[in-house]
Amino acid sequence: MSSDRAASHRQSIPSIDRLLSAPFLEEIVAVWGRQSVRAAIRAIQARVRADESTSEISDVESFYREEIERWLSTERLPGYQRVFNLTGTILHTNLGRARIDESIYERAKQLVTQPASIEFDLKTGNRGHREEAVCERLCRLVNAEAAAIVNNNAAAVLILLHTLARDRSVVVSRGELIEIGGSFRLPEIMEAAGCRLVEVGTTNRTHLRDYERALAKDPALLLKVHPSNYRIQGFTKEVSTKELSELAREHDIPCVIDLGSGALVDTRQFGLPREPIPSDVLNEGADLVTFSGDKLLGGPQAGLLVGSRELIDRINSNPMKRALRTSKLTLALLDETLKAYEDIEHVRDNVPTLRILSLSTNELRARAKTVHARLASLLPAEFTIDIDASEAEVGSGAMPGYPLESVAVSLKGKSNAMTQQLLVSLRELPIPVIGRLSKGAIHLDVRGAEPLDEFISNLDSLS
Repeated sequence: MSSDRAASHRQSIPSIDRLLSAPFLEEIVAVWGRQSVRAAIRAIQARVRADESTSEISDVESFYREEIERWLSTERLPGYQRVFNLTGTILHTNLGRARIDESIYERAKQLVTQPASIEFDLKTGNRGHREEAVCERLCRLVNAEAAAIVNNNAAAVLILLHTLARDRSVVVSRGELIEIGGSFRLPEIMEAAGCRLVEVGTTNRTHLRDYERALAKDPALLLKVHPSNYRIQGFTKEVSTKELSELAREHDIPCVIDLGSGALVDTRQFGLPREPIPSDVLNEGADLVTFSGDKLLGGPQAGLLVGSRELIDRINSNPMKRALRTSKLTLALLDETLKAYEDIEHVRDNVPTLRILSLSTNELRARAKTVHARLASLLPAEFTIDIDASEAEVGSGAMPGYPLESVAVSLKGKSNAMTQQLLVSLRELPIPVIGRLSKGAIHLDVRGAEPLDEFISNLDSLS
């Protein structure tokens, strides 16, 4: 290439700043961030300048859009992205667990986008208590003396153990030494809290006498953990909350129950077994109960502690409490979610988790027919598309082994390679669709296909 032509070639390359401000890159900048897009442009232009065989770029917009997206997809991790969860796992830990209703989010949003009285008492003009409003509402709903909020349920267990049992023993049944997601184990939480674990009973059977013998260790409290992410069946025995709380009261120590999932309504209405409700456990004599905000309650991630005012006051006085506190967004979302439970007749309409659990088989079949029709019009004839009875699950450790009747659209190509490629294509849609691969077919559980019109419109990009 002549020197004049090389100079002309370099001059035809648009500047970085010009490209960054170009309308056709606005969406890419919004998704990936300005500095990442700048790095992509710089790398692309260095390559173009060095390649003297490259002719003048005829379509600048298409060239840079494609090259920038290609560079970013290999050199940067993408940010978080909204997806359609059609896995059949309603509270999918990897997909954010409970959804928040848009009306709840809109009411909470103003407390985040503007100054808010999070720790300010408007009556006195003095500093207020950060969690007071949401804790007061929570106490009314579960009939508790007091409550506290931390950032998740593991943190709730950690701080109560650190506060009430540091350097002392805690009695737990062997059948309740749970491991939750990410290999996070109860014995390790207890160790981090400075407690000594006293195991009683066997994996499948624990009797009241086992706890009575453990009292010789002078424990700080008796801990009962609801095995929310597994089931022990067959020749089993466990001590009830009522029995355990009476024993604890006789020896003047607290009885603490970790419920995990924390439903606030009777789950039998969804065709599921009855999940323990905090108010029931407190009525049975528990001194403290802990549970999650983003499981069956259907709110944001949070750890909720309810029960004895004296014990909650001690927990709130622990310096660790500040390190585990929640954000103002969490408090606002949690308060609005709890407010929805005050209107029990309409709570299903306002808490997406309950609404999804409530969908009837007829509603799901009607939804599946719509999804089936659209996919049949979009996919090649080499794909088999069926509507099948399916089994969904609550997920996130809630109610394992208790399937929920559901309906799925199944997709299977002539070859395994075709099926696998479709699975990838679904993840590459403008709003990625996450399904479940089983027995060589993709299963799209339609409980997650909502809003339905938006889901259908999103599928059009498969063509």
